[in-house]
Amino acid sequence: MTDVTSFDTSSAVGNREGQLTAPTIQYSVAMPNPESHLFEVTLRVQGWSEPVLDLKMPVWTPGSYLVREYARHLQDFSSLSGDRALPWRKLSKNHWQIETDSVSDITVHYRIFANELTVRTNHLDSTHGYFNPAALCFFLPGFERNCYTVTVVPPKPEWRTVTALPPVSGQNLTFAAADFDTLADSPFEIGCHEVYDFEVMGKSHQLVVWGKGNLEPERAIRDIQKVIEVEAKMFGGLPYERYVFFLHLSGSGFGGLEHKQCCTLNYPRFNFRAKEKYERFIQLVAHEFFHLWNVKRIRPKALEVFDYEKENYTPSLWFSEGTTSYYDLVIPFRAGIYSVKGYFQSMAKEITRLQTTPGRSVQPVSESSWDAWIKLYRRDANSDNSQISYYLKGEVVSFLLDLLIRARHGNERSLDDVMRLMWQRFGNANSSKNDDFEQKPETDATSAHLTSNGQLNSPSLPAEIGFTPEELQSTIESVAGIDLSDFFARYIDGTEELPYNQYLEPFGLELIAGEIDQTPRIGWMLGAENGREMVKFVEVGSPAQLAGIDAGDELLAIEGFRVNAEQASERLKDYQPGDTIEVTVFHQDELRTCRVTLAPPRPTRYSIVPVEQPTAIQKQNFTGWLGVPLSKL
Repeated sequence: MTDVTSFDTSSAVGNREGQLTAPTIQYSVAMPNPESHLFEVTLRVQGWSEPVLDLKMPVWTPGSYLVREYARHLQDFSSLSGDRALPWRKLSKNHWQIETDSVSDITVHYRIFANELTVRTNHLDSTHGYFNPAALCFFLPGFERNCYTVTVVPPKPEWRTVTALPPVSGQNLTFAAADFDTLADSPFEIGCHEVYDFEVMGKSHQLVVWGKGNLEPERAIRDIQKVIEVEAKMFGGLPYERYVFFLHLSGSGFGGLEHKQCCTLNYPRFNFRAKEKYERFIQLVAHEFFHLWNVKRIRPKALEVFDYEKENYTPSLWFSEGTTSYYDLVIPFRAGIYSVKGYFQSMAKEITRLQTTPGRSVQPVSESSWDAWIKLYRRDANSDNSQISYYLKGEVVSFLLDLLIRARHGNERSLDDVMRLMWQRFGNANSSKNDDFEQKPETDATSAHLTSNGQLNSPSLPAEIGFTPEELQSTIESVAGIDLSDFFARYIDGTEELPYNQYLEPFGLELIAGEIDQTPRIGWMLGAENGREMVKFVEVGSPAQLAGIDAGDELLAIEGFRVNAEQASERLKDYQPGDTIEVTVFHQDELRTCRVTLAPPRPTRYSIVPVEQPTAIQKQNFTGWLGVPLSKL
């Protein structure tokens, strides 16, 4: 293993493919006044030989499929060569062009406003600085595969820096990325955070925690270790030498973003004591860590090479995200963090969410994947009527596929084998083509060094080959041993109701409607807003919609008596399905009284339970699947 002291940044200018001269590309990120939420960014390009220098900023972050226009946070742009200003102009929303006038050393200054604490954006305040390079740094078109270095300049000496990128020896707080993809995939945390080091399977790990709350680090690390071990066993090893879990403890945030060598998690600071909330945190960890394989290395063809300037369309996010969501429920069970009952309770909640979303009958999950860029992250009052989450339905479809494969092969095959085969065929193409799925580790960040021409020299990485939708289906079929064209047509490319019990029955299980609220159904969701009782959502075809009530209406009264959101459900219990009641609302600024004919209630909760008299084969299948007797459920 080469020591980090072997980094060498001298003589950075070299020849690139015999045509273009490869420049050195160096970033400096300072934060002299963190209370201003402004990162001070300096980009220095040396060895430039072209008449113009084009700079482009990504408009999205891989893993979060929405054009977020990061350039909107950029201000105070300037370009210099020494003390001389260089003329520049904007050619588009994210494209700056500098006239270099034959100079070879160009310095660019700009500021990035950073006051959005999410896993995909930037946040800077008096306590820390966090940034995703995709939301902070330009790339040089044509030089995306060049090395990019980043030097961090903290505002206080006690602030320390953690990133998954390797440090450059001899240069304080300077880190090197082999190319722009690696840079964009490597967030930075700067501040007085807590750092907990631990080891799993001989590999180095860190849990980096910013913020205060009721997290118990020792307990969390024990359970994270279990998650890592279960997932590593599934794929035959760990594809890294060092991995970092960044954890932001926030007031009410929730989310995660995967990277090849790390992940960022955002979780409510006081949600670690209650059992259900803590288990949700571990599911989040399991989800983002599973992305190490599924989507970061096993990824759709459309994401094989990222286009940072526009949408990258694929119908396969139901697998990349949805199947990962399925495993984020399975992995904690396999790790012993919750029982088989806990696993089925979690799965039943997801099925309930799906079955109570009207949009499942409108939008196929493959279309949901394709339209992620315009729908999933841009919800409106009609979203639940017109769309379904590829996370949610993809998770449930993956559950059924797992059961289908297990039932056909007596638990000798499963969706695990699909994942291993996808890893072998697409995620780690340099691995041996056999059934042991043994993988070769990727580059160790501490062993890389800069060559004499300024490029990052490291062991060759596994060749990742993007899969097409057809290749994904054929891989699943090869494990299942059956043509799944009908399954895909109905449940992935179509909107037919999922036949849960058809797939649960071989394991002695069935899906049943749980307790049904006997309140007559009106078909709305209510919520308080600035002291007013507002209609937040109206289900398509519901009594409320048929009566002309819209999302955005202000609820005033039922049958002439004032009512608020909390009282409305209780008030409706005084009536029967088929009764017609008067509901008074403000529709915009117009007072309206609508006559609403109430409908029968529908299930609002589903449960997975054993069948009344399971057969010996069903009991055997259940135990073969989950390793515990059916009686445990």
